[in-house]
Amino acid sequence: MIRVALAAVMALICALPARAIEITEVTSPGGITAWLVEAHDIPFTALEIHFRGGASLDAPGKRGAINLMTATLEEGAGTMDSQGFAEATEALAAQFSFDVGDDSLNISARMLTENRDKAVDLLREALINPHFDQASLDRVRGQVQSIIASDAQDPNAIAGQKFRALAFGDHPYGSSLNGTADSVKALTREDMFDAKARVMARDRLVVSAVGDITAEELGALLDRLLGDLPATGAPMPPRAELHLTGGTTVVDYDTPQSVVIFGQPGLAMDDPDFFAAYVLNQILGEGGFSSRLMAEVREKRGLTYGIYTYLVTRDLAETWQGSFASANEKVAEAIEVTRAEWARAAKGEVTDTELSEAKTYLTGAYPLRFDGNDQIAAILAGMQLNHMPIDYINTRNAQVEAVTKEDVARVAKRLLDADALRFVVVGRPVGVKGDAL
Repeated sequence: MIRVALAAVMALICALPARAIEITEVTSPGGITAWLVEAHDIPFTALEIHFRGGASLDAPGKRGAINLMTATLEEGAGTMDSQGFAEATEALAAQFSFDVGDDSLNISARMLTENRDKAVDLLREALINPHFDQASLDRVRGQVQSIIASDAQDPNAIAGQKFRALAFGDHPYGSSLNGTADSVKALTREDMFDAKARVMARDRLVVSAVGDITAEELGALLDRLLGDLPATGAPMPPRAELHLTGGTTVVDYDTPQSVVIFGQPGLAMDDPDFFAAYVLNQILGEGGFSSRLMAEVREKRGLTYGIYTYLVTRDLAETWQGSFASANEKVAEAIEVTRAEWARAAKGEVTDTELSEAKTYLTGAYPLRFDGNDQIAAILAGMQLNHMPIDYINTRNAQVEAVTKEDVARVAKRLLDADALRFVVVGRPVGVKGDAL
């Protein structure tokens, strides 16, 4: 199973192709809206269907249900069993993928124009009439249980889970969307139908399409594919209260190298200071070897192979985080240097060169992997999920260019707080004592 990574979504949104893209908002006869980019040069269409809420809509006591349900959607539908569904998909040269994250359940479909109607009908069966038969459910449950067991032995997964628990407590963000071994073991076939109804509803739909399809064709497709879904799903969770406090948490784990995740409160993407923070983050820790933290922690002192920071903008909470790994005997110094650089950045002083290089990278480095119908469709869906305006894809660079040194100074002084950083260390770091929480 593929789990959605927030950093990857941000990379897609913030690394768009330079050419102008014309986006049309389409409303189907049945009232379903979608964003469309027509591209008739090849007979192929990429379709993205996202449902807001994702795994955060798990019912109380059923953690992991939506994740398990999502992974079982294509394991038989309509009159087809799992093998039959796979064979029908292959025969149409179509591709379907079903993923879920904390904030959305995502379905990606790729289809040839000549087979589009049949591919849509096949996908509809998975969305409207999945089997969730016991044999398939138990087999997929075993796969999820293996992931849970593997994560329990993975220092990176342990650090991430501990940080989430400290940050978000009992909110769904505070636990793994996979659930626990016990919660997944207890899930029933009936729980799968309930989980589907909670999240896969028309009131939380986000849809985008890119390729060889017109607005009229897309409108008809939307109603045929999605019109029979329930009108409403479960209530959305409340905003997550952030419980992070400054200090250090140590999770004992027998390994010669400790994994460290650190973070503090962040800001939302619709915050007026977001682009200033985005540029500042590039300078502080996202810019690879040109970033301050990489220069101080790796280049000058050799305390780690790499250290990075990132703005994490969930639907219901925001954090400013970072991570690195270091030999146990070097972790204490690496934390000290990181905190010192965070405090220096909080003063808001950046050079003209730092600002120029950060903006040049953010506006100019558009990787070729983001070029193509499927990538653009994913970007459009991400824009909608993040409540961006329809012209964002063509105005984003101007907003980056508009960031001034004064903007960076303002956001640094407003947000960065070295004393508020919580470090989670998984390993046996020398000279690092964890707080009593």
